[in-house]
Amino acid sequence: MHIIGRITCPVMCYCVAEGYHYTKDIGRYTRRLFIFAFISHFAYIFASNDFIDWKSFIPFYYGNVLNQTSVMWSLAWGLVMLRVVNSRSIKNNAIKILLVILICFISLPSDWSCIASLCILAFGTNRGNFRVQMLWMIFYVAIYSTVYFFAIDKVYGVLQMAVVLSIPVILMYNGQRGSNRRINNILKWLFYIYYPLHLFIIGCIQFFVLGGQ
Repeated sequence: MHIIGRITCPVMCYCVAEGYHYTKDIGRYTRRLFIFAFISHFAYIFASNDFIDWKSFIPFYYGNVLNQTSVMWSLAWGLVMLRVVNSRSIKNNAIKILLVILICFISLPSDWSCIASLCILAFGTNRGNFRVQMLWMIFYVAIYSTVYFFAIDKVYGVLQMAVVLSIPVILMYNGQRGSNRRINNILKWLFYIYYPLHLFIIGCIQFFVLGGQ
């Protein structure tokens, strides 16, 4: 299941990068991602094995640094990172680099750390060159996998590289919306809601049915 789950994050990152390209209101899109990052935070912590009590919702309260919030936090900041790099109002490249580094630190404590943010940046800045996009993704995840392998869990570190399974899935994307606008809108909100909702349900099963085990 962990191997299958590695497909999710690259697909989400790719969709955020595509969303940046297609959105009619980048400000609204950014706000929406941060709103759902806030909502998803509570569902993610509630579903995690580290959940103890309500204080677990406070990042870093129990001394942990990693996995303090959901991947939505990293996705939202990845969009900001892409906006910074493509910004015409920020003309100094040194400032852009510093802001990218700062965003990496801000997104570091989330699930998938700053790797998800960097993948969004790679997908967005190399749009139209699928091979380069995927090579950057593999490179960033390889770094993530190596850190996991030596510092946290060897098996789980190796499993991270199963992200390559997302490549044929992403390759199926043709850049086109479905023909039914109503269904498109329903699916759009369904996938926003699904992420925190399924975590909340898992948390309820774990906490109330299994007794937090």
